[in-house]
Amino acid sequence: MSKEIDLIEELARLYGYDNIPPVAPVAELLMLPEGEQQRPVDRLRDMLVARDYQEVITYSFVDAEWEAELAPGRAPVALKNPIASQMGVMRSTLLGGLVDVLKSNLNRRQTRVRIMEVGRCYLAADDGYDQPLRIAGLAFGDAVPEQWGVPARAVDFYDVKADLEALCWPRALRFVAAQHPALHPGQSAAVRLGDDNLGWLGALHPALVQRWDLSATPIVFELAVMPLLARQLPQYAAVSRYQMVRRDLAVTVRQEISAQSLLDAMYSAKMPNVVEIALFDAYRGKHIDYDKKSLAFSVLMQDNQKTLTESDVETIMTQLTDLLRRQFDAKLRS
Repeated sequence: MSKEIDLIEELARLYGYDNIPPVAPVAELLMLPEGEQQRPVDRLRDMLVARDYQEVITYSFVDAEWEAELAPGRAPVALKNPIASQMGVMRSTLLGGLVDVLKSNLNRRQTRVRIMEVGRCYLAADDGYDQPLRIAGLAFGDAVPEQWGVPARAVDFYDVKADLEALCWPRALRFVAAQHPALHPGQSAAVRLGDDNLGWLGALHPALVQRWDLSATPIVFELAVMPLLARQLPQYAAVSRYQMVRRDLAVTVRQEISAQSLLDAMYSAKMPNVVEIALFDAYRGKHIDYDKKSLAFSVLMQDNQKTLTESDVETIMTQLTDLLRRQFDAKLRS
């Protein structure tokens, strides 16, 4: 006997197991606390399912060629003893599995596919391996199921952008035009939430569409999960009894200037009584210089203490116009 438990076992055997009264274990059943500032991962799944996505679960072992095409520049984690030749590395992106599921559906004559997956990716790190949890999705085919009431049209970048905005609501995502090797050069954006870089959204690169022999271009996204789980607690604010005022601000700027940069500048100014600023129109063409574009914003203003006068409104609009003129050389469009 080398341990105390061995001695106890011998004593119990000599005393007789039947002579030891059975005592049922007692444990308290308590509800585990759940912080209000954190939402479960299943909530993200439910929200995408409610927006017509179907969840899939794909292999963590993928083809090395997928990794080279979808995540070039990364050194995938190679398996020493893969179960199949086409499963030789661990995935560093979920997109390969989604495209493979799409291809399988197209081979079975499915014309409309909307799929999503929540899973871990595997990256080599200096101190071992990193296993970030990500959520990815793919939309292909018609934007809505075939029906008589809505004209048929293909799903596009902005349809999936709306899905991501709903996934994050009430927090606001920012989409910044950026290049990704697996995405179309003119239809890709980095997705940001505050100071966090969540991931990417865009159309699959034309070379990869041809490589997989797809009949149309799918729209894909891949985001980090953990920043999406944070939830803002509601805060009380008095409801104004005074009427809201709307004014439209249309300016012309150079083509390369993004609408988001103008919105960021106007919000950063923190004008008093400005409730919301939103882009509602972008125009290029007749009556606009070839190297310019017109952007129109709606500006909502409201004061909780009094009705805004025409002078108050004009002061705010003049300040916003001067701000855009100084920072972006924007000109007011008549």
